[in-house]
Amino acid sequence: MPALILLTSYLLGSLVSGVLYSRARGTDIRGHDLPGASGAYRQYGAAAAALVTGGDLLKGALAALGAQAAAPELAWLAAPGVVLGHCYPVFFGFRGGAGIVPLIGALLVLAPVTLLVTLGVAALVIPAYRAWGQRRVGLNAVPFAAAVAVPAGLLFAARYGGLPELLGGGAVMALRSLHLLRRGGPA
Repeated sequence: MPALILLTSYLLGSLVSGVLYSRARGTDIRGHDLPGASGAYRQYGAAAAALVTGGDLLKGALAALGAQAAAPELAWLAAPGVVLGHCYPVFFGFRGGAGIVPLIGALLVLAPVTLLVTLGVAALVIPAYRAWGQRRVGLNAVPFAAAVAVPAGLLFAARYGGLPELLGGGAVMALRSLHLLRRGGPA
């Protein structure tokens, strides 16, 4: 059963909304950007970003709901599975996005309070960092906020639930980030 949950979640994750959207427009976003919400916004505008975000949230949530229905005790496997599919999609040459939105979709179902706390910390950190630290440190606000919010989310999850989901999905995202850094851009 664990292999089935991972495989199903991986296949759902492999339906990368940004690639599907860009191909429907006759291009492939991965030639210029990552196929997530930010890349869709930069390449096609706000409406495209909203569609891509919705599709990626939906696949994360569907993977989690399917896993909960099949084996509630193994549902946490949906988070790393859907993120792995999004980052390394079998249908698109193993070249996908970074995995943030599919993980949010899975956490929305599997660990909504942990997700809320993690996003809440990030929402508090981003404006403060932009106002007081970004010029000094020189790092974009989102990675800085993630560096603060994810440990806070992990501490919360360890006490109140959602730790395997957050660790599993986060580990895949970290691997993808390292891969992207090593390659120097969209891959």
